Amino acid sequence: MRIVLLLCLFFLFLNCEDKHSKKKSTTETAVTKTIKKDTIQEDPDAFERLDSKSAMEFFLEYDKHHKENKVRITTDFGSFDILLYNETKFHRSNFIFLTKQKYFVDTQFYRVIDNYMAQAGNSDDIKISKKRGKIGKYLLPPDTKRGFKHDRGVISMPSSAIDNPHKLASPYEFFIIQQHGGSHFLDGDYTVFGHVTRGMDVIDKIAAVDTGKGDWPLLNIYIRDCEIIE
Repeated sequence: MRIVLLLCLFFLFLNCEDKHSKKKSTTETAVTKTIKKDTIQEDPDAFERLDSKSAMEFFLEYDKHHKENKVRITTDFGSFDILLYNETKFHRSNFIFLTKQKYFVDTQFYRVIDNYMAQAGNSDDIKISKKRGKIGKYLLPPDTKRGFKHDRGVISMPSSAIDNPHKLASPYEFFIIQQHGGSHFLDGDYTVFGHVTRGMDVIDKIAAVDTGKGDWPLLNIYIRDCEIIE
């Protein structure tokens, strides 16, 4: 009888321990899931390949996390600094995004006209096409009613070369007005989204080079670096 009583107590103990172990395991699993849910956050820099449908929503969200607006561009002729306007948020965010993606590095000033403008952000190098392919194919709507004019030194975004009656902007490219007195006949058609704060002498040198067909410089002028500055 005594032995039977001891065996009953033993099995009762094992049963309680097993229930306690299962309860502890379940609790630990729930806590682990909570910790993972609380600590794993979405990467604000992560993105899927962009298109014209997703780009606007992407840059609207990107604008919330990336407030930088100063960029330094280093070329074969020297460097210059740009201040991007917060008022043109999609164009500013796009330029900051591409700068952080290192897109502009090794692109060129591919169209320059003295006493008019210098246009950059493209290249005949296949690796630039591959960069675009990785980021995506998209256009940005014009934002021309902020009061900014095409004065000397401003940075603006050209429209796409495709059939484009609404002059949607080609996001990978930009041009800088070099003309003294400005090029105000462009106002209302293209989005001004920043201006050069230092280094307009570099733009003057670039605009003055000899060019060939399509106003492409006879000697390639590369963007060697494009970086965010404080």
